[in-house]
Amino acid sequence: MARILALDYGGRRTGIASTDPLQMIASPLKTVETRELFDFLKSYLAEEEVEILVVGQPTRYDGSFSSIEEKILVFIEKFARLYPNIKVERINEMFSSKDAMKALIESGVKKKQRRDKKLLDSTSAALILQDYLRQQ
Repeated sequence: MARILALDYGGRRTGIASTDPLQMIASPLKTVETRELFDFLKSYLAEEEVEILVVGQPTRYDGSFSSIEEKILVFIEKFARLYPNIKVERINEMFSSKDAMKALIESGVKKKQRRDKKLLDSTSAALILQDYLRQQ
């Protein structure tokens, strides 16, 4: 089986998570500068078979989307043109960053390490991916 990737897309950084080849376990993979995201994906997809890309959908309390949604849609459109064989799925990512911080605290990550936004972003992507797997 192919892996599933998930993105916590951000204006500066994007957290990335991946499943194992059996699509059972979601794990944080990496956080990259968003401007370098396509370079990372090109390299990763040359090495790994990916079936689905899950992209978080930033929803507000009132059901509207945050301003980053416009940039995410542009990203998805470009990704779909470059990789037409990889299905793109969306999932609500409300509270993913808050839940990621809680998970880091509960897992014993030191306060100094929790200040590293890259760790938070990749953990958030893993939680987005876990939610996706749970819904399937």
